[in-house]
Amino acid sequence: MLVSQFKCATAYQMYHALALLLVALLSSTAQESQTFFAVAGWAFIAGTIVFSGSLYALSLTDIKWLGAITPLGGVAFLIGWGCLAVAAFNFK
Repeated sequence: MLVSQFKCATAYQMYHALALLLVALLSSTAQESQTFFAVAGWAFIAGTIVFSGSLYALSLTDIKWLGAITPLGGVAFLIGWGCLAVAAFNFK
């Protein structure tokens, strides 16, 4: 079980690192929606720290209460993807 948590943390960290690159690329060329791109970027960073960080710590230390904060990182990821979708929809 600990290995699967570690794998999940690394996968989500990798996917959202790529999403951060996408946010940086799109926001550098966008005329509008800079606020949504900024919120998306910060939400991806916060989500990676909380989600992946808590799973890393849980798999390495086996402290059970860390699993309770993992969904907060998932919420940050959802906020990031939502803001990225709105920004991309308004992209000109």
